Amino acid sequence: MTYSSALGDGPCLAGTFRAEFPSQTLHWSDTMFQIHGYQRGEVVPTLELLFSHKHPDDRQRCQEIVAKVLQTGGYFCMYHRITDAKGQIRHVLTSGDAIQDEAGNVIALEGILLDLSSTLRRETDQIARDAVVAATATRSIIDQARGILMGRLLVGSEEAFQLLVTHSSHRNVKLAAVAAEILRLAELPEGPAELDAAMQEMQARARTAKAKHRGRRHHHLESPALK
Repeated sequence: MTYSSALGDGPCLAGTFRAEFPSQTLHWSDTMFQIHGYQRGEVVPTLELLFSHKHPDDRQRCQEIVAKVLQTGGYFCMYHRITDAKGQIRHVLTSGDAIQDEAGNVIALEGILLDLSSTLRRETDQIARDAVVAATATRSIIDQARGILMGRLLVGSEEAFQLLVTHSSHRNVKLAAVAAEILRLAELPEGPAELDAAMQEMQARARTAKAKHRGRRHHHLESPALK
């Protein structure tokens, strides 16, 4: 028996194998057949069958590693993909070592193949959920900061947002960081003085940015090449 576990409650299949040389005879556990989409007795495992199930983008590298181990002996570990008999792509980790005779010739490869598909799906799903939560929190922070600017400067939503964007670009920091700083200043117990100073700085930078933009546009229109 081969025991394995994965993140969460999903299955984590693990199969064992032995490949004998020079006869190239393969012995698979029941789970090896299952991972490749078969039941024992449906096919005879061979090296040709084994490599035919490797993902086309991973097959050559797997073949190179096996060839190297057969030549020099040692341990091997390969993370790669396989396409099972049902067309399903599985992400697997193959690990094993070479068995050598007294003369140093490799007479067998023994190891384990672990199906990591369920673990990777769970981690990918969790990363996606965390990203959605983070994006929602970021939008909330930006919206709150924009509301503060609108209320204190008596400007519209778009102008308040552009103030945040300009300040973010000038300081080369993320927009969410600028918004978070506005919220922090708004919550200071000593009053709105620092917040007002920060907003005045933002307005000054916005005016400077607009002036530079107008200057570049005027120069472009007055260029002799355009007359």
